[in-house]
Amino acid sequence: MSLTIFLGVMLGLIMLGMPIAFSLLLSAVALMFQLDFFDSQIIGQNMLSGANSFALMAVPLFMLAGEVMNAGGLSRRIVNLAATFVGHVRGGLGYVAICASVMLAALSGSAVADAAALGSLLIPMLRDKGYDAGQASGLIAAGGIIAPIIPPSISFIIFGVATNVSITKLFFAGIAPGLMMALTLVAVWTWVARRHGPVTPSPRQPWSVRLRALREAGWALMLPVIIIGGLRGGIFTPTEAAVVAAVYAIFVSVCIYRELKVRDLGRLMVSAARTTAVVMFLVAAAMVSSYMITLADLPADLVGLLEPVMDQPRLLMLALLVILTLVGTVMDLTPTILILAPVLMPVVVKAGIDPIYFGVMFVMTGCVGLLTPPVGTVLNVVCGVARISFESVCRGAWRYVVAYTVLLALLVIFPGLITVPASWMH
Repeated sequence: MSLTIFLGVMLGLIMLGMPIAFSLLLSAVALMFQLDFFDSQIIGQNMLSGANSFALMAVPLFMLAGEVMNAGGLSRRIVNLAATFVGHVRGGLGYVAICASVMLAALSGSAVADAAALGSLLIPMLRDKGYDAGQASGLIAAGGIIAPIIPPSISFIIFGVATNVSITKLFFAGIAPGLMMALTLVAVWTWVARRHGPVTPSPRQPWSVRLRALREAGWALMLPVIIIGGLRGGIFTPTEAAVVAAVYAIFVSVCIYRELKVRDLGRLMVSAARTTAVVMFLVAAAMVSSYMITLADLPADLVGLLEPVMDQPRLLMLALLVILTLVGTVMDLTPTILILAPVLMPVVVKAGIDPIYFGVMFVMTGCVGLLTPPVGTVLNVVCGVARISFESVCRGAWRYVVAYTVLLALLVIFPGLITVPASWMH
């Protein structure tokens, strides 16, 4: 009964158009009345404790780092570096987009930021080369969702806070599947470029140009090395890594590349703060729901529903991913994590599934949801950047959604593809 009330109130309010944070709060209040112990202090205390987290301090800092990198020329130099090395092959600009997606993912950790940055730079170039706007936009959108998987990942930070799982281990576990996503894009784009792309490639760049591009992008490329190296060596935590990323990005943009003025930092900080405020309010509201979910023992109800497959971890994972896929079509990644991760984690642990493996699969499935209508956050961002219809972007992205779904199925069948590389790296 409690599970029905919680889901009914929350989904009903979302369908009526209420913001998700307020829907979470009111669904928690509904549970309080159902359990007959409404207390406004519980709401205030849990909202405060939810936002008062050292790990969550990394969110505004990584947001700021992403804003600075886009405004300070780091993103553009990454794209230029990829273009000089692979731009000459058939479909070369598509491979440039994929390479740049991976490199930018190691800098920002935000799918929306990466898709916007890559879209503004590469979609006009792809159009000029003769590619259909929908094909170009679909590739950029599919590349953008690699960002929440390869560290540093804001989504992994939120998942770790919501489920009390090691964020550092999630970071390392995300490297291998992030690279697999990139290889999946390469395979699909190779087929698209041969079937639907122009024949004439760009001219091959001489090594002098390539080395100059590498030298110019060297400062940007050092950031992921510093972050991963610092985490691997135990020099700093993920939150401290966010501080390093923000300070380093500001230093390089202002002092090395000199494309960013000190007076511009205020505007970028305000932009990062606005995005952070939305995330933090969601987290605070989700902590109230999490408290009530635990008090009402909703995970036990869910375990009862999934009891027939509890002794078959792969089948259970498949069932959970189907649920997450359906939710991802109508909900953004962050609220999906905050709502479902605390509920599903006890089920996963009881079934003997590695929580780190589950966390990576959870976020990957949610990322695919960013490419699926009707919500499709990344699709909407790319649609705005490219100035084309939502339907055109969907037509360009469907191949990548299918390919990512096949990859997720393989990772369900062979979980060692995630767990083994993660054990090597950590």
